[in-house]
Amino acid sequence: MPTYVGALDQGTTSTRFIVFDRSGRIVASAQEEHEQIYPQAGWVEHDPEEIWRRTQNVILRAMQTRLLRASDLAAIGITNQRETVVAWEKRTGRPLCNAIVWQDTRVEKMVSEFAGDGGIDRFRAKTGLPLSTYFSALKIRWILENVRDAREKAGAGELCCGTVDSYLLWQLTGGRQGGVHLTDVTNASRTQLLDLQTLQWDAEILRKFAIPIQILPRLVSSSEVYGEARLEAIRGVKITGVLGDQQAALFGQTCFEAGEAKNTYGTGCFLLMNTGENPFPSSCGLLTTVGYKLGTAKAVYALEGSVAITGALVQWLRDNLAIIRSSAEIEELARSVRDNGGVYFVPAFSGLYAPYWRSNARGVIAGLTRFANRGHLARAVLEATAYQTREVVEAMEKDAQIHLFSLRTDGGMVENHFLMQFQADILNIPVLRPAIKETTALGVAYAAGLAVGFYSGLSELRDNWKSDQTWEPHMEEGQREMYYRQWKKAVTRSFDWVD
Repeated sequence: MPTYVGALDQGTTSTRFIVFDRSGRIVASAQEEHEQIYPQAGWVEHDPEEIWRRTQNVILRAMQTRLLRASDLAAIGITNQRETVVAWEKRTGRPLCNAIVWQDTRVEKMVSEFAGDGGIDRFRAKTGLPLSTYFSALKIRWILENVRDAREKAGAGELCCGTVDSYLLWQLTGGRQGGVHLTDVTNASRTQLLDLQTLQWDAEILRKFAIPIQILPRLVSSSEVYGEARLEAIRGVKITGVLGDQQAALFGQTCFEAGEAKNTYGTGCFLLMNTGENPFPSSCGLLTTVGYKLGTAKAVYALEGSVAITGALVQWLRDNLAIIRSSAEIEELARSVRDNGGVYFVPAFSGLYAPYWRSNARGVIAGLTRFANRGHLARAVLEATAYQTREVVEAMEKDAQIHLFSLRTDGGMVENHFLMQFQADILNIPVLRPAIKETTALGVAYAAGLAVGFYSGLSELRDNWKSDQTWEPHMEEGQREMYYRQWKKAVTRSFDWVD
C-alpha cells in the first residue's frame, strides 16, 4: 500500500523532488540549481534540456536517499515556474531554443504595439491579465516569428509549445514515445490565452497573436490522472496533480475559503487571495487568475499581486556586486545599522508589476549620502520586499473589500527574521509562518493525493496546517507611514526610464 506522495517543484532557479507522508512531513528531498542565462539586457533564458536533466537527477537522488521504490508513491504532482515558455519538436523532443523566462522583457515592443489598439487592458475582461512582458502569449509569438523554422514546424503539426509543466509532463510520460501534451488551467490562466469563464483557449486572442491552437497543450484540471511516469525510479506512478507554483502555495497553505490569502517570498513575491468560484475583476492593478480546479468540481479563482524582484535582489547583491558571499549573510548585514539611513532600493529590473504595470520602469537606488554604507544597502534590499508587499495588500483589500487580519507566508525568504518582523511592522498585522515551509511542493502533493484518494478531502488537508512562528507588529504609526511615504516617492523615480 503506497504511503507517500511525491512533488516535482521546478522553480526559477532550481528543481526539487520532495516526498511527503500523509501528514505533510518531508520524508526525502533533493535539489539542484540550473543556469540563469542572460544573452543581452532584458533577456532571461533557461536551457530546457538542463532542466530535464536536473529533474531526472533529483527524482533519482530523493528516491535513493530513503531507498524508496516506485510502489511507495501513491501519486506525483508537478508545480512550476509559470509564465516561462518552452517550444520543442514532437518527433525528437529537441527544444527549438532556450526557454524564455517569465522575467524576460524582449517582447516589450510587442506590448506597445498591441496596447496601441485598445490599451494594455484590451484582453483583461476575458483573461484577467493586462498586456505585459510577464505573460506567455507574446513569448510564444516571439518564438514563432524569430526562431528559425518555428512557424513552419507549427503549421506542419511538428511543434509543441507550453509552460514548463507541460514540457516536464510530456517528458515524464514518455516524451517522443507517447508523452502527453497537457497543462492545467492554473498555468493556462497565466498565458493570456485562456478565457477565464469557459476555461478554454480563446480563438479570438489566438488569432490576434497569430498562435496556432494545435501547438498548445490540452487543458485539464489541477487534480486528475494525466498518465504514468516512464522514468525508471518512478516507473508506473500516476502523475495526478499540476499547479502553477503560486497556486500550489495557496493550496498548500490551505486557503480554501474566499478571503484567505498567502504571500510567497521567492525569486519574486506573489500574494494570492482566494475569491471563490467566480473570477473577480480587479480595478487596482491586480491579476485575476485560476486558483485551482479539482477534477470535475468548479474552478476556484484568486486575485494575485505579482512583484518581479524580491529574493532575486538578494542574489543580485551577492552575484553582481559581491557585497555578500551568501544570501544568508544579508540579515546580519542589515542588522548592523539602526535604520535604512534614508536609502531606498526600487528593484524594477524588468519593469514594475502589480499594482503599477510599468514595463518601462527600471531599478533605482534613492536617498544615497556619504553616510550610507553596505549595511544600509542590505537593509534597503530587504525592506523593498516588505514595501512592495504592502502595496499589493492595499490594492487587494480595496479590490475585494476584505481587510486582511493576518498574512500567511512561505518561500525561502521566510527564514529571514528581520524581513518577517519588518513585514509585520509595515503592514501592521501579524505575519504567520507555517510549520511545513515547503508549501508549494506540498500544495501540488495535496492535489495529486486527492486525485487518487490518498487524502479524503480538504478538511483533512486543513487539519495538517500548523503555525511555526508569528511576528507581531511593533513599529509606531508615525515611523511606519514615514518609511512608506519615502518608499512611494522612490518608486516614482523609477518610472518612464526606458523611452
